[in-house]
Amino acid sequence: MIERLPSGNARLDEILNGGLLKNAINLIVGVPGSGKTILSQQFAFRNATAEQPALYLSTLSEPLDKILRFGETLDVFDHEAVREGRVIYEDLGQVLGDDGLDNILTAIDGYLKDLRPGIVVIDSFRAFHAVASDTTAFRRFLYGLTRLLSASATTAVWNAPYNRDQALDAAEFAVADSIIALDVGEHAYRITQAGFEVFPRLADVYDGSGYELSSERSPTGIEALDQVLGKGGYWSGAATMVAGPSGIGKTLMGLHFLFRGAEMGEPGILATFQENETQLKRVAESFGWKLDGSDVHILSRSVVDIYIDEWVYQLLDLIEKTKARRIVIDSLPDVMTAAADPTRFREWMFSLTQRLERAGISMMMIVEVPELFQLRRISEQGLSHLAATVVLLQYVQEGPELARALTVLKTRAMHHHPVVHRYEITEKGFVLGDVLSLTR
Repeated sequence: MIERLPSGNARLDEILNGGLLKNAINLIVGVPGSGKTILSQQFAFRNATAEQPALYLSTLSEPLDKILRFGETLDVFDHEAVREGRVIYEDLGQVLGDDGLDNILTAIDGYLKDLRPGIVVIDSFRAFHAVASDTTAFRRFLYGLTRLLSASATTAVWNAPYNRDQALDAAEFAVADSIIALDVGEHAYRITQAGFEVFPRLADVYDGSGYELSSERSPTGIEALDQVLGKGGYWSGAATMVAGPSGIGKTLMGLHFLFRGAEMGEPGILATFQENETQLKRVAESFGWKLDGSDVHILSRSVVDIYIDEWVYQLLDLIEKTKARRIVIDSLPDVMTAAADPTRFREWMFSLTQRLERAGISMMMIVEVPELFQLRRISEQGLSHLAATVVLLQYVQEGPELARALTVLKTRAMHHHPVVHRYEITEKGFVLGDVLSLTR
């Protein structure tokens, strides 16, 4: 098994199967500003030891003092490691002379013999092209450097501002053992004070292995709806979809579900793009609930400047932290906006639903639809098949007034009464009434 050098970020290491290839050449490429220098320093500080220090070599791309000045602002930068010589910064631009690349080889050979580093970063490698007399000279330099690094049994990290198209022509791509591309790709990331934060793409393959399905029911928090569903609520550990137009009470139905779960000792999470926590507190209090001190937790985010994978990992982390058993997502169209791609959105929904169901966690998905009356479809993305139960909320016109109506369209493996019920929203929340007759 090939050894790896970890980055210190668990999710990045998950993507890299444990980290960078040890005693190999690792190429980190991306357009300027994509984070190559920060990621390289993160690897350097994470793996530097007194016996095998990390050697960071700048070239002609950025002055060394600039790299240090910005690096010192990051949490991953360890001043003590620099003072003690576990991380060593050198400027190769100072050794360039008339002999060009030959001087570079001589300098690197000296560093390798004197310092015996475990990891060597060259930032930026592309700068060597500028001082090579021609392509042949650069390839000879590349061959000589590769031999030096291989003989020293050190891990090399080369930074280069390339995009994917340029990779076809650059000779260093041919000798690299691994390549990390920091551009539009499979996995989202952010550069923060803590360094690289990576969010592996949530696109789970279908898991056909067996798992135990609960035979229990999760009370909805609306007693009359439990009766309509037949035996006391939604299936525990399954997905439920609630669809309806604006103002019909979808979020309220979610709150009923969450607060009933909290009463039963089942913590819950409202993951919302609709309202912030202050607004939700006012909504909850108007129906007699208290968010403060309850087992109902809020994950409130804006659809502006958010990655769908970043958000879902925040949700998964909160589920683990709170031991949540009930999740309400309000709403799916907002998640689709964050995904920015229908295919990506369907991948995300399938993956999250599969994970939660196999963990026995109940999920309610809220969908806002544009039609106020006589809804003809629930979702343009065809997601109702992911839900074991589908509840439709709609308006019904009765003369000059609008009535609210509820229908249970679907309950998988459960008998129910597919009729249209009138309901009202009072200070106690949902109150189901008599059966309505809809006419066109």
